[in-house]
Amino acid sequence: MSETGPGYLALYRSGELERRVKALEARLEECDICPRECRTRRLEGNTGACNSGALPIVSSFCAHHGEEPALSGSRGSGTIFFGNCNMRCVYCQNFQISQDPVNQRQYEVTTRVLAERMLYLQDELKCHNINLVTPSHFVPQIARAVFEAVPRGLRLPLVYNTSSYDSLRTLKQLDGIIDIYLADLRYASNEAGRRYSGVPDYTEISRAGIKEMYRQVGDLLVDEEGVAIKGLMVRHLILPNGIAGSEESLRWLAREVSPRVAVSIMSQYYPAHLAYKYRELYRKILPAEYDEVARLAEELGMENGWLQEMESAGHYRPDFAADEPFAKKEEGESGR
Repeated sequence: MSETGPGYLALYRSGELERRVKALEARLEECDICPRECRTRRLEGNTGACNSGALPIVSSFCAHHGEEPALSGSRGSGTIFFGNCNMRCVYCQNFQISQDPVNQRQYEVTTRVLAERMLYLQDELKCHNINLVTPSHFVPQIARAVFEAVPRGLRLPLVYNTSSYDSLRTLKQLDGIIDIYLADLRYASNEAGRRYSGVPDYTEISRAGIKEMYRQVGDLLVDEEGVAIKGLMVRHLILPNGIAGSEESLRWLAREVSPRVAVSIMSQYYPAHLAYKYRELYRKILPAEYDEVARLAEELGMENGWLQEMESAGHYRPDFAADEPFAKKEEGESGR
């Protein structure tokens, strides 16, 4: 983000944003948007590995006050939760929307409506940013919505809130469109990714992606209120029994990316969804596990970022079935 606003504004003015949108949409003809490269003809309405077709799925959106302080600020992060996912995490805390594709189809919207959602979060709810949660399988649709929203006044930074199972080619096409990357660093071994998230190559895919994200946006930059305007933020969720490979992951991040990267150490794990089937996952983390990762981050000189309180697992219990998603409103409406 420059003095003249988010990068996508300059890309729009030059015509580059439109070119990127068309290039991304063309890849939906035989989809290779995410690393699965399942080649599904999504423009024809077919669904592939991500269980999603041509239209974006907006499960919910809101002014989110529970994100990292640099995102939530005083007015909230304008969060858009996309339905479905290209991963199958057995402990997913958002499983109601990420792993229920039949139900999620009712929340399909056009890109015009998605653009309206962005503008509603900006103009009506006065959020600090547009926070795109689980966006990896809807990148072309998101880019199209941004292109449609810009002439109507969109000007907030875009947050790409991802599991980091992203195609490197896709990320490169987002260069200049995304202002803030909020990336998971979930596992240090492919075996863990295969067993718990259903992907064979998480480690090399996520690490290559995070390096590319850092190349694009660099270290976190905040305004005078401490609210993020550009940069990379990396989340690391502590898992029980060392499953996340926290030491290897954080050492890699400090060595191969930068110890200055803003890191969010998360302690909110609890055994959600299918975790009960895995004995090693069927408990919250222990204080000793939490303390070990906290000490490691300090040892590595990772002074930028946040550390969740140990009791966070007792506070974070999302229930997407409790509220009617905004996506069920008529397409001409911009809110409730």
